[in-house]
Amino acid sequence: MTLNVNLTNSMPELVAIRRDLHAHPELGLEEVRTSKFVATCLEGLGYTVTRGLAKTGLVATLKNGTSNRSIGIRADMDALPIFEETNLDYASKTPGLMHACGHDGHTTMLLGAARAIAERKNFDGTVHLIFQPAEENFGGAKIMMDEGLFDKFPCDAVFALHNEPGLPFGQFAARRPDHGGGR
Repeated sequence: MTLNVNLTNSMPELVAIRRDLHAHPELGLEEVRTSKFVATCLEGLGYTVTRGLAKTGLVATLKNGTSNRSIGIRADMDALPIFEETNLDYASKTPGLMHACGHDGHTTMLLGAARAIAERKNFDGTVHLIFQPAEENFGGAKIMMDEGLFDKFPCDAVFALHNEPGLPFGQFAARRPDHGGGR
């Protein structure tokens, strides 16, 4: 089965995950429900999950083959202190909190990638999936690094995800590291 067919077949489940995460936003360093949900999904896919970095952050690791090379793929999980006024069926159930900047989508995208990576296993080395808390406030990335993220989970390169609603399904864009504009 091709990756495109696999992703297309997974879309209803991924949409449901994103909507569930959207309905249950949590502020930075308080992503308890989100972190538990993500860890459970990843363990079910065969990843080794390390919890508790920066309180609610986690890293899921999958090894394949014999190479010592490793990459990281990162997504953020926190919401913002904003009242949602969309009236969507899956609108925030927590007054005063909302996934207004797409982190519910980022988490879902990385869970979708996690599934594709685990099912295909067409790599030689180690993949670390980094689910970071507190991207918007509280410096979650710095906390994770201060707690030894890259000592415990060394990566030859790290890639971050961000949604871009204007891109057609199945396409993505990349930016050179020296381009700037990142967080």
